[in-house]
Amino acid sequence: MDEGVRDFVVGTAGHIDHGKTALVRALTGVDTDRLPAEKQRGITIDLGFAAMEVGDYRLAMVDVPGHERFIRNMLAGASGLDLALLIVAADDSVMPQTREHLEILRLLGLAGGVVVVTKCDLVEPGWIDLVEEEIRALVRGTFLEGAAIVRTSSTTGQGLEELRRALASLCASVEPRNDSGVFRMAVDRSFTVAGHGTVVTGTVASGSVALGDELDWLPAGRPVRVRGLHRHDRPVPRIGRGARAAINLAGVHHAEIRRGQELAAPGYLEPTRILTVEIVGSDQAVRPLHHRGRYKLHLGTAEVPAVLSLLEEEADGAGRPRLGQLFVAEPIVAVHGQPFVLRAESPPATLGGGRVVQPASRRIRRRDRLAIDRISRLRSADERDRLQAALAFLGLAPWTERRLSALTGLSVPRVESALAALAASGALVELPVGPRRMVRVLGEVAAELEDRVLRALGRLHAAHPRQSAIPRAHLVAALPDVANDALVSGLLDRLKAQGRILAEARTVALPDHEPKLSQGERRLKIELSGAIRSGGMSPPDAAELAASAGPRSAVVPELLALLRDEQQIVEVAAGLFLDVDAEAELRRRVRERLADGSAVTMAELRDLLGTTRKYAVPIGEYLDRIGLTRREGDVRRLGQMAAPGAEAAGPG
Repeated sequence: MDEGVRDFVVGTAGHIDHGKTALVRALTGVDTDRLPAEKQRGITIDLGFAAMEVGDYRLAMVDVPGHERFIRNMLAGASGLDLALLIVAADDSVMPQTREHLEILRLLGLAGGVVVVTKCDLVEPGWIDLVEEEIRALVRGTFLEGAAIVRTSSTTGQGLEELRRALASLCASVEPRNDSGVFRMAVDRSFTVAGHGTVVTGTVASGSVALGDELDWLPAGRPVRVRGLHRHDRPVPRIGRGARAAINLAGVHHAEIRRGQELAAPGYLEPTRILTVEIVGSDQAVRPLHHRGRYKLHLGTAEVPAVLSLLEEEADGAGRPRLGQLFVAEPIVAVHGQPFVLRAESPPATLGGGRVVQPASRRIRRRDRLAIDRISRLRSADERDRLQAALAFLGLAPWTERRLSALTGLSVPRVESALAALAASGALVELPVGPRRMVRVLGEVAAELEDRVLRALGRLHAAHPRQSAIPRAHLVAALPDVANDALVSGLLDRLKAQGRILAEARTVALPDHEPKLSQGERRLKIELSGAIRSGGMSPPDAAELAASAGPRSAVVPELLALLRDEQQIVEVAAGLFLDVDAEAELRRRVRERLADGSAVTMAELRDLLGTTRKYAVPIGEYLDRIGLTRREGDVRRLGQMAAPGAEAAGPG
């Protein structure tokens, strides 16, 4: 790309037979009517392209059809424009398509343009004065109010140099459009060239592309490779924003790729069927946009059926944008801030347009105030607000700076800078989502997840009022959509550090929770504790305790869990409990017996504890598990945990 040369895309607009194509030919020497049907009928049917330079500016000219039957082609060309030439024939003056094209350009948010009065050789100067008065009335209140009006004739050459000067002056005064720095191009043509294969053309909307680059072909999501690049029929190594590009692709057949699809740098765009948008009705609409209305969405070079869902009521002030969602019939791609137009299919008419606020959305309901608030933040002029809102919507989903650029309208360097500021302020936190994988999330996302954990814990306490604590596994099962064990554990660690929960290795509880037992349940709890205590090293197991409880057997498991959580009993095996004092005596006897380095067999352990093999086997396995003993074949020795100086194990 040449240093010091700025690129602009300039498009024609206006009624049929007002001399758009003839003007482009007079300015550039290129006849943009390339189709046989266009030559035969003498009208422009599809988009035409040419190039010219004015001063230090390189202009890609897009000639659009003026007939109302080909408005979809006009919209495909207008979507990538920076500037416009609104063309009005002196012998016709303002006509219906003049008005509709101007309204479309206004809805697409063009930065500026020039009004060109053509065919001035066919009428008297006094008549042209009247035409200009009508033009000024037409453009009042639009982006063309105050724009230069140039009188021309493509036949005689009148006004062409003045028009070139007006274009150069306009380019010098216009701020360049925001460029994300990431390549993106909507496809407007696809064809094959003998010996080369698939070639697609389009206007580069952002970033640049070079020979050999890998790109995403969207919405298919397939990778393709750049084999060749042409700019206005000349091979080049790289093409950037604002240029017309012809790209020779490897990895796709030309019959597969079509107008409306896009090429982009990998990981930048995500196909979607829901767009959240800011929408406004057209001043010239024959009827207003309405909730659940069916329309044709024109976005980039795509035209797809869409259903509009309005999230805000009609505004008091006419023309104020409202939030809405577009549900499209097939996947498309978009970026934050991208303009679009909505048209009625029958009878065909432009009804409104706006800009994309959130590409790749989920369905939002009017009563979802949290989502509506976040969408409002995505509309903000404050870059940090937009970034935080995008991160809030992403939640735990993985993201890259490139993807955040598409979601916020910020360039990648600005995204990186804003992320650094958020991290420095503590607004970004890390959460575990796997054994060795952490994700960065917005602090408010972590807070929402913590609140969900607390609510789930509260529900479990209510469902199991006799339990003093909830097993962690039960809490994880109650949060199936939060993610996984690692994430829940990470959230519990944060909540414990904040003092909002009581957490042990296997259980968790709210600080103010107390078990709720009836008088009968309290008596049964005492009976169970007494039975286990009196059993010593040979206590009744859970099944025996439940059988002895008779009709109260259903609550026995919860009461045993409560006794365990209160550290009155120790679970040495599934369903087998020792009184806490008996468990301490068990450890004391075993430690003393093995202190001299000797070993003990299962039979000797049984005799040492004064119990039977039924109990000695699970008790021996428990001693191994807590590290008090170490099994070596058929004998056990003192474990490392019980070596001199090691801390004795507490009730487990």
